[in-house]
Amino acid sequence: MNMPPLQPAGSGFILVLNCGSSSIKFALFDTSPAVLARQADWKGKVDGIGGKPSYIESGTESAPLALGTVQPYHDALMHIRERVALHLGARRLCAVAHRVVHGGSKYSAPTRIDAEVLADLKNYIPLAPLHQPFALEAIEVLLSSQPGLLQVACFDTAFHHTLPHVEQMLPLPHALWERGLRRYGFHGLSYEYMSVVLEERFGAASHGRVIAAHLGSGASLCAMRALRSVGTTMGFSALDGLMMGTRCGALDPGAVLYLMEIEKLSLEQVAHLLYHESGLLGVSGFSSDPPVLFAQEQRQDAVGDRVRAALDLYVRRIVREIGALAAVLGGLDLLVFTAGIGEHSAEIRSRVCRDLAFLGVGLDQESNQRNAPFISLVDSRVTVAVEPTNEEWIAARHTLAILRSS
Repeated sequence: MNMPPLQPAGSGFILVLNCGSSSIKFALFDTSPAVLARQADWKGKVDGIGGKPSYIESGTESAPLALGTVQPYHDALMHIRERVALHLGARRLCAVAHRVVHGGSKYSAPTRIDAEVLADLKNYIPLAPLHQPFALEAIEVLLSSQPGLLQVACFDTAFHHTLPHVEQMLPLPHALWERGLRRYGFHGLSYEYMSVVLEERFGAASHGRVIAAHLGSGASLCAMRALRSVGTTMGFSALDGLMMGTRCGALDPGAVLYLMEIEKLSLEQVAHLLYHESGLLGVSGFSSDPPVLFAQEQRQDAVGDRVRAALDLYVRRIVREIGALAAVLGGLDLLVFTAGIGEHSAEIRSRVCRDLAFLGVGLDQESNQRNAPFISLVDSRVTVAVEPTNEEWIAARHTLAILRSS
């Protein structure tokens, strides 16, 4: 089934696609109101692609989804297209916005996609193998089937183009910098939303020394001054920085050399280990999900020992990197938690804030347990907040701006 036909700018809907290696999230935004609503008109998700797929959309519960075994990702895209067309009915689609993880040093703003841009973006697949190829597959399908439909790439790296030169550099030969080896930073759509909502909530105070903690299956921190990125934990790739659900985070490069030279792992095996078998899952040997791990950490056996070690290391890495970014900022005024774990795990927030007492962080435990918007004590030197992220709205807003400028 084809997408609904293209509608002139000013009316219709924008579809936002967020494609990962095993999931596709989608959201529809109505462009008719004068101000684009923050909440999507309708949204959903296909999860477990390549394993046990399921589908959920607004107003329904998650249900198993039958996908083919040959091209399950393509089949998931086709299922979403059919559901979107059914939901829209006679209403029309203006454009599709794509979250594209890597734009390299070339793409620092949302960009109209054509065949040339698509070919260019394929060069960045090795830098973001969990996300880039899947977003580009969705783009390619739509380019071939509906070439007249506006598609816009919204880059997770773009927000970090304000990083000072010293923060972008890697201590490698300069010739490699010229070939693109530098620190890019990621989760930019999430941090861009934080820059919008924090100014609304805190006014001038948000322009001070801010650290946003995007803690989900992927995780990073962003240091902001004047609501602009001045430091971040992810660098050249989405493997860097914090320990994550299945990704290792910052790692001594000598360990990679050891894995290849002594353990005789191939390049593909090392990549799979670092992206899919490390982090909370690898250290605990049990799960990548903190709530699951919390339920096991009281066990007095080898499993309990590994679970406790995994959670301790996870928190330690967050605390250490917050300390490093606070040093870059010259102090800390505001700490905000966002994304799945950041928004919903009171226990992780409690353990992180406990270890940040040296910075003047004081946590209100009752507010923290409620996932309240403000969770710091009145006399805390650092304000601590919880703020849901909204990457889809940021992508839709950029795409609407391009539509209206056409």
